[in-house]
Amino acid sequence: MNPMNKLTSAKRAEILGMMVEGMSLRAIARLTGASKNTIVKLLEDAGEAFSDYQDRHLRNLTCKRIQVDEIWAFCYAKQKNVETAKAPPADAGDLWTWTAIDADTKLIPSFYVGRRDSDAAHLFISDLAGRLTSRVQLTSDGHKPYLEAVEASFGADIDYAMLVKIYGGGGSSVGRYSPADCVGAIPQRVEGRPDPKHISTSYAERANLSIRMGSRRLTRLTNAFSKKAANHEHAMAIYFMHYNFVRIHQTLRCTPAMAAGVTPKLWELTDMVRVLEDWEANKIE
Repeated sequence: MNPMNKLTSAKRAEILGMMVEGMSLRAIARLTGASKNTIVKLLEDAGEAFSDYQDRHLRNLTCKRIQVDEIWAFCYAKQKNVETAKAPPADAGDLWTWTAIDADTKLIPSFYVGRRDSDAAHLFISDLAGRLTSRVQLTSDGHKPYLEAVEASFGADIDYAMLVKIYGGGGSSVGRYSPADCVGAIPQRVEGRPDPKHISTSYAERANLSIRMGSRRLTRLTNAFSKKAANHEHAMAIYFMHYNFVRIHQTLRCTPAMAAGVTPKLWELTDMVRVLEDWEANKIE
C-alpha cells in the first residue's frame, strides 16, 4: 500500500466498527472517504490477524456445555446457479459458517467456513476439540456428518446428543421465502450421558441470527454477498473477534472472552487495531 494511502489507527478502528455493524464496503467507502481497495486490504489483513490471534488465544478452555450449528451464505452465485454463471471461481456456490458457542460464557471458541459436508465437519469438530481441556456436553442438530466427526475427535470422552427437528409442510402463505414450520424436536443421545435439560441448540441458533444481522454478507434477499470465499472468511474472523472481545453481552454484562477468562479487561476497537498492528510488525520481521 502506498504510504500516502495508509489508514491511521483511528480510521482503521472506525472502519472495523462499521464492518461489524453490518455495513457494506461501498457504504463504508462513501462515509469514510477511504477507497474501496484500501478497505478491502484492511479486510484481508484484519481477517488474517484476528484469525491468528483467536487461534492462539482461544486455547485450554474450560467449557462445560457447547452447542454447534451452521449458517448458510453463498459465494459469487448460489449453488443452483453456478453452472450457468459467467466464469465462476472454483469456490463459487453455497458457503457455510460452522460455529460453536459456549452455553455459559457465550464465547465462540471455534468457527470454520466451507462446505456443509463430512470433510468440513471433521475439520471444524477437530479444531473445537483441540481447544477444550475437559469433558463437555455437546449438542448439534441432526446433520449426519457430525456423528463421524465427533467420534473421530472426542471418542467416548464426551456427552453428546443430537436435537433432530421435525418440520411440517411448506412455509406460511405470506410468501415463498417463508421457512417450513418446526413442529417439534426430538433429542437423541449419541454418546455418554448428556443432561436432558441441556440438550439444546437455542444459543447457537440465536448467535447465528446475530451473525446474519451483523454481517452484510449474510443478509438475505439482497445483492449483498461475498464475491470471494477468502474475503467471506476474513469478514467472519473480524466479526468473531469483535463479538468475543469487544461487544458486551447483555445478559452477562461483560464480553464472552471476559466471562471465559480469556482476557481480564473490556476491549475497545482500538485494541483490535493494536492486534492488527502487532501482526503486521511481526509479518515484516
